[in-house]
Amino acid sequence: MRCACGDRAGRGRARPGGARGGSRVCAHALWGGRRRYACALGSAAKVRRCGLGALREGRPSVHPSVHPSIHPSVRPSVRPSVRGCAVPSAPGARLLPSRHRGSRGATRATARMKLVRKDLEKDNAGQVTLIPEEPEDMWHTYNLLQVGDSLRASTIRKVQTESSTGSVGSNRIRTTLTLCVETIDFDSQACQLRVKGTNIQENEYVKMGAYHTIELEPNRQFTLAKKQWDSVVLERIEQACDPAWSADVAAVVMQEGLAHVCLVTPSMTLTRAKVEVNIPRKRKGNCSQHDRALERFYEQVVQAIQRHINFEVVKCVLVASPGFVREQFCDYMFQQAVKTDNKLLLENRSKFLQVHSSSGHKYALKEALCDPAVTSRLSDTKAAGEVKALDDFYKMLQHEPDRAFYGLKHVEKANEAMAIDTLLISDELFRHQDVATRARYVKLVDSVRENMGTVRIFSSLHVSGEQLGQLTGVAAILRFPVAELSDQEDESSSEED
Repeated sequence: MRCACGDRAGRGRARPGGARGGSRVCAHALWGGRRRYACALGSAAKVRRCGLGALREGRPSVHPSVHPSIHPSVRPSVRPSVRGCAVPSAPGARLLPSRHRGSRGATRATARMKLVRKDLEKDNAGQVTLIPEEPEDMWHTYNLLQVGDSLRASTIRKVQTESSTGSVGSNRIRTTLTLCVETIDFDSQACQLRVKGTNIQENEYVKMGAYHTIELEPNRQFTLAKKQWDSVVLERIEQACDPAWSADVAAVVMQEGLAHVCLVTPSMTLTRAKVEVNIPRKRKGNCSQHDRALERFYEQVVQAIQRHINFEVVKCVLVASPGFVREQFCDYMFQQAVKTDNKLLLENRSKFLQVHSSSGHKYALKEALCDPAVTSRLSDTKAAGEVKALDDFYKMLQHEPDRAFYGLKHVEKANEAMAIDTLLISDELFRHQDVATRARYVKLVDSVRENMGTVRIFSSLHVSGEQLGQLTGVAAILRFPVAELSDQEDESSSEED
């Protein structure tokens, strides 16, 4: 008997990453009563060869019948498989790429956290079911979990059994537990998340109130229940599950009469709008029809940009075209913005970058993204935005200290005066174990947004987030000077003296 990779099925089994990790040995796995041979090859090249062999035969790269979210009883030692060649989920083992999508060299489809189910009541109590798919999703999960939440997930429990003869043995059994979260540990290097708590739902293997630790990992479904889902947590779920939130680059690829408005994520391009207008040719002595049609085309593209591009997320908008179409379009767009006093476009004018492309079709976007000037402009745009915001705060603190506050008490006083223009806050504060303190930070964020202020939530793992943490984790750039708070402090200090 042979595996799909062509290797002979032997009796020995090689542990991936072990001493025999590179040996060509096949292990056996049973799925639903049917025998499937699992290739335990340690060599990435051999795994790749095995998967491409399955693709050449026209078989799907991932077989749905073994996905853990569909069959929880699937053995924990095997991840979703290439049909006929499963890949062990051992350290160092990599899931075989699915069919190539998009540009050449793409090795995987978009991996965003999947929202399987969302059940929330009117009082914002309820539960959500999620499937993390990449290391970044584990960071989002860590920020979603809070002490006192209810977590339900599949786990392995060591259970002692006693036979009729009195001998005691132990078995490792896969079961599903519901824990009341007490401790959350996150390894930022390995992106591993361990959640410890007590069992709160009856289980045949684990007693009520018994302690257990669940290790959350990518591609494993879990259900999280909270007594109160606040706005910050719900926004994080939206960001983690919606690919558009990771698309901090937008592009308009155009030619006369055709334009595509796209959002560019790290792994795919999302087409948000396609504009097609018939442009008549210029006639000798009569160009009015051509000019009117071209103006109508430009106006529709501008409307598509305003409708589909979120400038709070997007840091750069590429305008690509052959010839002089991009220059003519940008001139028209900003002339109309000045006439109509369109602040959205005028304030974000610096984000537009003009580049060359061979046509207005979507495939021409690859040419624009390969431009060296574009590459340097797009490097780490989200992190660059945080760094700039913190730099603006330091400059304001140096030149106009009455317009730069930090510390929760000072920032709250400035918010009462509706003076906050930009709020800088670390995501670490929303993981505070005290419910009242955490609710205080959430209330501050909601209030600033209601007052038309900008909120920037910094990642504590980023350098800018660490610097903000040294300033108590919360700071604000004000619209106008607020001297009342400093005067009150001076009065209180004089009274103490």
